Amino acid sequence: MLLAFAAVLSAQLPTMSTPPPPSAATPTGNPNEIVLTIGNRQITAALYEALVRMLLPPQQQEFALGAGRRQIAQKLVEISALADQAAKLGLDKQPDTAAMLAFQRDNLLAAAMFQQFEQTATVSDADLQAYYDAHKSDYEAVTARHIMIRVKGAPFPAVPGKPELSDDEARAKAESIRQRIAGGEDFAKIAKEESDDTASGEKGGDMGEVKRNQQVPPLERAIYALKAGDISEPVRTPFGYHIIQVQSHTLKSLADVKQDILAQLKPDLARKTVNALVNNTKFDINESFFGPAPAAVAGATGGKQ
Repeated sequence: MLLAFAAVLSAQLPTMSTPPPPSAATPTGNPNEIVLTIGNRQITAALYEALVRMLLPPQQQEFALGAGRRQIAQKLVEISALADQAAKLGLDKQPDTAAMLAFQRDNLLAAAMFQQFEQTATVSDADLQAYYDAHKSDYEAVTARHIMIRVKGAPFPAVPGKPELSDDEARAKAESIRQRIAGGEDFAKIAKEESDDTASGEKGGDMGEVKRNQQVPPLERAIYALKAGDISEPVRTPFGYHIIQVQSHTLKSLADVKQDILAQLKPDLARKTVNALVNNTKFDINESFFGPAPAAVAGATGGKQ
């Protein structure tokens, strides 16, 4: 019934772009309240939510946990009624159907077992530290502002009323602006007056938080090389010359990102456990039907008997 529910509903439900709400508890706030009874089957609010989260893709869960609850309840009743009638007629005893039911049971148990492997996987402090050290750039947070002087031929239109500048002219203007800032003039005021990046210029040059791989490489390298408060020399990009000021440059600690790292590492550990189980399982694959094992995983056929 469960996999039929997933297949039928997934094809019928609308797709939502926002994540589902955090809980499908009833208005009374009681997750153990029985919300659906079909014959002698009882489904609580908590079980309903678990079914939706397990069986439907994320983009459909919002609807299933919100406005679409009644629609799904009706579909559950329909599926249950059909399944009960099929059982009365003995359709579940037919060889093909019985085999599919057995596989569906195995599939659900396998998913539950993999989830348990993930939950119980142990990541050593050394492995946590090694991952953190190798991915420190992912945990940097840099806020910056800039003033951009466009060069003629840049891949965006010139600001109306401003002259087109050659490379030498744009560089000279950028250097002049840097000297003005170094002399004490207000960065934000100059950005509003002079920057050809009008979107950030209106905000005093504010770029917000700049993450890795968001900016063109020369700009990103310059931003991440600066210390908080530093003013860059003119930085050339395909757009023109930039004067950059980094306002803050912080690095999240291992303690801050430990849970994120565990979420990255635990599935890999679970997969290794699964591979060990497979290699210790007796099986025989008809290679004339399925084809030979790929060379990359040929070593994983050790359980073949």
